[in-house]
Amino acid sequence: MKKWKLASLLACTVLLAGTNPAFALEEPAKPQAGQQPKQGQAENVDLAPSARSAILMDADSGTIIFEKNSYERLPPASITKIMTMLLVMEALDEGRLKLTDKVATSEYAASMGGSQIFLEPGEEMTVQDLLKGIALASGNDASVALAEKIAGTEQEFVRMMNEKAQELGLKNTRFANANGLPAPDHYSSARDIAIMSKELLKYREITAYTGLYQDYLRKDSEKPFWLVNTNKLVRFYSGADGLKTGYTSEAKFCLSATAVRDQFRIIAVVMGEPNTKTRNAEVSQMFDYAFAQYTNVPIFKEGDVIGTVPVAKGKVAELKLTASYPYSVMMKRGAKKTDIRHEFRLDAPLKAPVQQGQKIGKLIVLQEDKVLAEFDVQSPQTIGRAGWWTLFKRTTAELFT
Repeated sequence: MKKWKLASLLACTVLLAGTNPAFALEEPAKPQAGQQPKQGQAENVDLAPSARSAILMDADSGTIIFEKNSYERLPPASITKIMTMLLVMEALDEGRLKLTDKVATSEYAASMGGSQIFLEPGEEMTVQDLLKGIALASGNDASVALAEKIAGTEQEFVRMMNEKAQELGLKNTRFANANGLPAPDHYSSARDIAIMSKELLKYREITAYTGLYQDYLRKDSEKPFWLVNTNKLVRFYSGADGLKTGYTSEAKFCLSATAVRDQFRIIAVVMGEPNTKTRNAEVSQMFDYAFAQYTNVPIFKEGDVIGTVPVAKGKVAELKLTASYPYSVMMKRGAKKTDIRHEFRLDAPLKAPVQQGQKIGKLIVLQEDKVLAEFDVQSPQTIGRAGWWTLFKRTTAELFT
């Protein structure tokens, strides 16, 4: 029927390069000892031998290339700030915050120890500069200042962090503060950190901050503050542009890093490394392996039209779906050509009201009968319930068509 034209529109087949594709795993069961790697994962290769825990992931599809103790709950140190930055980017995207907004520093925010940008009580700084202070200098004070700006108190912001972790399905993560300073019951895992990193990277503008090697704060003052990125890979590894380092005596040296080449973006997370030199070398090795062995195959570019869905009793009769970010699958380099098809599946018939960002279905990419990747699809707009007159006119028009 006409209303279900979406299925035939989306169940199209295209010829794309590659066989033996990697499977995208959303939240697979924890592997048992001795279990063989999933297809697409590195076999008999430890890409991070010195790390206590590690994972290597395709940033678009979420396909896991390599993992080691990736479910283990460990102190994340300043990698915590990935979630902090994610909530900041969400607030900016939703208009609850602007980059030019001034943030006044509280006594509490200024009291943070460890890495900091040395905010003074009462000092005002823009959201943009505080974001730089987090992304480059790992400012604990900047993190709390922004947390208080968004939520009123750090405690309420931490509640939001944990709520977001639950929303993302992070089963081995719990936050106790916004900056990663040591605290009881504050932990995460390499896999969870990779997932939240993937979510943060949906906000493309974040790498304009995390990819900077150096910048200044208080530029117009008598004492400008020089920022140098704690992630040296952004300068020394081609394509690296984020994301966040971490260190405490308990966590050791941690890093969630990302790099992109030829529109193929990778996320690498290591935890519990013995020193910065080993940490950077092993992450570089993980990147080298991924870029040498794999590439990605585009399904939709950002902004591409996916199709239309009927909306029962909506102010508009149909919802036009567009790709909010690139959809692609990861495949082995040099593989033979094969058929790839994709289709959209509604969770349920769509009925107004519909909220912007509401999950309404999945884009599923298949090769023969094998699922290569599944992507959640959200509504790009809010659709209110139609009034009786609109519904009457629509019903009348349908009688004559």
